[in-house]
Amino acid sequence: MASVDFLKILVVTFNCGRQLLKPAIFAQQLTNELSGSQRPEILVLSLQEIAPIAHSFLGGSCLVRYFLRFFLAVKAATKAIEYGNYVPLITRNVGMTGCIIFVLEEHKSKIRWIESAGVGVGVQGMANKGAVGIRLGYAVSEETLELTFVAAHLAPMEDALDRRNEDWMNIVRGLVFTSTNSKNRPTAAKQTATSDESEALLANSPEDVDQRPRGIYTPTSHLIFAGDLNYRTSITGPRPSDHLAFPKPTTEPTDPHHYSHLLRNDQLTRELKADRTCHGLQEAPIDFPPSYKYSNKAQLLAEIDDANAKWDWAKHRWPSWCDRILYLDLPSWMKAEMPRAKIEIEKYTALPLTPSSDHRPVLLAMRVPLKAIPTPEEGQGARDLRIRPPFEIDPLWREKRKVARRKEIFVGLLAYLFLTWEGNGILLALAVGMLVGWIILRSMLEV
Repeated sequence: MASVDFLKILVVTFNCGRQLLKPAIFAQQLTNELSGSQRPEILVLSLQEIAPIAHSFLGGSCLVRYFLRFFLAVKAATKAIEYGNYVPLITRNVGMTGCIIFVLEEHKSKIRWIESAGVGVGVQGMANKGAVGIRLGYAVSEETLELTFVAAHLAPMEDALDRRNEDWMNIVRGLVFTSTNSKNRPTAAKQTATSDESEALLANSPEDVDQRPRGIYTPTSHLIFAGDLNYRTSITGPRPSDHLAFPKPTTEPTDPHHYSHLLRNDQLTRELKADRTCHGLQEAPIDFPPSYKYSNKAQLLAEIDDANAKWDWAKHRWPSWCDRILYLDLPSWMKAEMPRAKIEIEKYTALPLTPSSDHRPVLLAMRVPLKAIPTPEEGQGARDLRIRPPFEIDPLWREKRKVARRKEIFVGLLAYLFLTWEGNGILLALAVGMLVGWIILRSMLEV
């Protein structure tokens, strides 16, 4: 029986806390994961709350300095390892949620096409919460291996369980992929913040040939879903004394303060089993403490790399595994054709706390078979979610996104003017200008 080659992928999800990243700290964390003989060919960063709402909603140049910090961190991590150079392939955001994909430089030419998607699931469809999708076509000899990555941010608060499930439904219905390099669309090179290439590098994607909308479920693609999914460990907020029962440093599972006891109350685990969210997706076993919510003291301790930082919780929120990475297993028809093919999970863990966020980044290192998922024959996988998604695509997805985008720009402008120093300066200048103009006009009328 023929052996199976693999493609290694490293996915990191991180809620940035609307703060500028400190590249040196994040670079050190990445260096530990990128070093070694089995380097990942693809590095995916799923980012939430990239920047304050004004900058996120206005987008464009307002976000450059926030994304740039991640480019600098990956560049620094690359320099720290002996070989290999990761280059940015595409950066995409919708409101406050974003995704950056890097590839090993020697593998960049294997990217045949790129599709992207974005949907807001926040207030009136705006993207204070939402999802970004990127789908790649990776060359494997004459075949194309399809990889779909979704970065998401769902509704917060302990009691918003139903809203989170609804957000998932709206992501499935509204996240529709379109080519980044067909006619009248920018090439992947133009979308890459650090690329100065202008020619089209990529061939047409399946969307250029098949004009039917393609959502996150598709018969021939892998699916990795990562983000601040916000599922909590309680349906209500903690009482004043509940913090005494929060997880504490212990390696003994029988200790009542071991985090495994709190994990039993995890909402996402329960909702997955009940088939009410993230349909068909699965998750590697969790053997790390909650990723949220850390106190201000913990963030200060993280600056000096204090081991106690990961156990100092904010008392007004239940510690929870908000930040998760899930994936869709191989389809039944591929397993039947290639019994030895499987998805291998090498690591699923939380990275150390950073000073800029009350979340710990979460990382998944995985290997997928270096073989294209075949198109199912008639009758194969009739009940597979790749063929029968849990929800139909919203026929008005494009119109709804356009309307929401106009609202985002309006809200972004207001937030910029009233909530930033730069905007306050503009308002002050306008006020002074109007006052001076009124004085001049009045003096002219009195003459």
